[in-house]
Amino acid sequence: MNQDLNGMKVAILVVDGFEQVEMTEPRKALQQAGAQTMLVSAKAGRVQGFHHDKPGDSFGVELTLEQARPEDFDAVLLPGGVMNADQIRMNQDAQRFVQGMQREGKPLAVICHGAWLLVSAGLVEGRTMTSWPTLQDDLRNAGANWVDREVVRDGNWVSSRKPDDIPAFNREMVQLFASSHATA
Repeated sequence: MNQDLNGMKVAILVVDGFEQVEMTEPRKALQQAGAQTMLVSAKAGRVQGFHHDKPGDSFGVELTLEQARPEDFDAVLLPGGVMNADQIRMNQDAQRFVQGMQREGKPLAVICHGAWLLVSAGLVEGRTMTSWPTLQDDLRNAGANWVDREVVRDGNWVSSRKPDDIPAFNREMVQLFASSHATA
C-alpha cells in the first residue's frame, strides 16, 4: 500500500502530562511518510511530556486549541498519558476540534488514555476500539465496543492500548492516513 503522506497536515493534540513516546514515535512515523505535523495545545509556549509519572522533555506548541480549525488539517493524533487525557477531555476547544474532524470524516488515531477526549466529545458510541485497559468501562458506558487488542481499525479511526503497541499502531495509522490522503 502507498505510504505517501506528502502534503498531509496532522494535528497532534496534547497538554502537559502527555505520554512522551506516544507522541514522539507516531510523530516520527508520520513525518518519515511525508506528513507535516503540528503540536496543538491549550496554551502557547511549551508543553511538558512525561515518561509515565516522571517529567520528560518539553516541546514547542505550534498552535493553540482555540486557534485550531478542523478544516486546516487532514488528520488528528491523540496521544495518551493520564494527566494529559484527564485535562484535555474537558477542554471545549479540543472537543469541538475532534467533533469537527469526525463530522468531516477525517482520520483519527488515538492511543492509551487519549480516548477519554473522544468519550467526553460524545464520539465513541457504536465504535469498536481499544485503549489502556482501565478506560474500558468508560468506553463501554459511552456506547463503544471495547476490545483488548494491540491495534483496532474501525472506519476512519485507529486505536491502540499502550507504548508497547506503538509499532503496530504506527503501521495502521500510516496506512489509514495514506488511504484517506489518496482519496482526498
